[in-house]
Amino acid sequence: MNDLSIFIVGAAGEGIQTIGDVMAQALLKQGTRVFATPEFESRIRGGNSSFRLRIAEINAPRRDADILLALNPKAAAFYEHLASPNCLMLGELPPGGEGVEMPFQALAKEQFGSPLFANSLAVGALGTLLGIRPPILEETIRETFGSRGGNVLEANLSALHLGQTKVAEARPDADSYRMESGKEPLHYASVHDVIPIAAAAAGCRFMAAYPMSPSTGIITAFAKNPELGVFVEQTEDEIAAINMVLGASAAGARAMTATSGGGFALMTEAISLSGMTETPIVLVIAQRPGPATGLPTRTAQEDLLFALHGGHGEFARAILAPSDPQDAIDATFRAFWLADTYQIPVIVLTDQYLADSRFCLSELSVPSENVPMGLSDPEAYETYQRYLLTENGISPRLALGQSEHLVRIDSDEHTEAGHITEDLAQTRPAMVEKRLEKLRRLKTEMRLPDAYRTEDAEVVLISWGSTRHAVREAVDRLVREDKHVGSLHFTDLWPLPQLRLPNTVEYWVVEGNATGQFAGLIEHVLGLRIQGRIGRYDGLPIDADTVLEALT
Repeated sequence: MNDLSIFIVGAAGEGIQTIGDVMAQALLKQGTRVFATPEFESRIRGGNSSFRLRIAEINAPRRDADILLALNPKAAAFYEHLASPNCLMLGELPPGGEGVEMPFQALAKEQFGSPLFANSLAVGALGTLLGIRPPILEETIRETFGSRGGNVLEANLSALHLGQTKVAEARPDADSYRMESGKEPLHYASVHDVIPIAAAAAGCRFMAAYPMSPSTGIITAFAKNPELGVFVEQTEDEIAAINMVLGASAAGARAMTATSGGGFALMTEAISLSGMTETPIVLVIAQRPGPATGLPTRTAQEDLLFALHGGHGEFARAILAPSDPQDAIDATFRAFWLADTYQIPVIVLTDQYLADSRFCLSELSVPSENVPMGLSDPEAYETYQRYLLTENGISPRLALGQSEHLVRIDSDEHTEAGHITEDLAQTRPAMVEKRLEKLRRLKTEMRLPDAYRTEDAEVVLISWGSTRHAVREAVDRLVREDKHVGSLHFTDLWPLPQLRLPNTVEYWVVEGNATGQFAGLIEHVLGLRIQGRIGRYDGLPIDADTVLEALT
């Protein structure tokens, strides 16, 4: 079997993520590729949530389940409609359901005195179905529970063995789900796992943020890893965070912040301050459905136009949207380079799906070269002017306290030396043109979209950010049906790269919002005629079926 979808379902607090994490680690140890994505309600206890594993070459979600492991009958009934035609149901069964009944929590309480050991029971049962070698399962259980004391570890090992025995008795052909294993090393990470590592490697030395789901994992990762060498400040609010970042950048430290849509709403005045003072910063916006609090634990691509237009006045900015961990590493490096080179704010758009999903990659590398800081040599100037008018719009930048030169930074309109001015005839127009010249030159830096199977395509699917792999899967499935379909995937969203696209092709834009934000943007800027828009806005990630259903 080369594509297996597993849903581990239950209530919040029942340990579905623990089961999923242990299973994923065991599969990886055996050399089996696995993609994981959680789907959960905004609550601490109760409700219906799932942890989904896809064992395949594809880093994209599947809508249906081949194995549905349920920790309670209510969750089993809730997710039963997502079972594939030959789905095996395991654990607590819904009323009238068929499968391998195994009441994990009741069995754990009966055998080990606590329902807490139901997780290891489930791991034993599911691991046996998947043909994971027993020593690997034991090793993973030891790594997971070894720090909790000998008695707890031994009870979890016993629960593991009981789960293996029970499913083997109930299902003699248990190994029919055995998955292929390989020898190549596999990297397993989320986008938010790697952004702090990439930022530190790119020279970031200061990070300030106020926790807001789904961006919180970024500041948490920085704080947990002091070896990254990044000073971290959890601020009282998002306004303080971005202004601290601006201050650190003005003093010569490469700096960043991270937030979600509601936090970015508070940061917009400071984004304008970055534009006016020409102070480079990097800002991650982890998108979730709005408006207002919306669905704080769900995913969306609803903040593209907000990221583009947030902040008053006209000034240059860049927007990048990675699609997976390697893409995020590259985008983070480019974000800092663009910010420092052009002295602008650069926004990196992620979302809840990218924050919480774990991708499996054969290669994952962090560039070893240094990202130039963009600071000028103080010795090159007898008289320093922070906002010197230049042909390319980029003025020489010295940090506060870097030398004996006086560095004036002003949020009002200013002269080349940084003095407030009301010269409307010459200085104001010249400064506006200087700042906007950076935007014109930025266009030459933007990377072209990634083309996939477009050579003889009659229909081209356009995607951005987190939808890349689902769209590629849809393209592959259509090509197998002899359809002439390809895709163009954008990581660099603003300014849009300079390109010409043939109007002889039918274009469809796939994105996680209701209004077709990127579709409208490329229609307006590139003059491209869009034949169709495929949007998903229920809080769940776009999968290949979303695309295929819209096209048929």
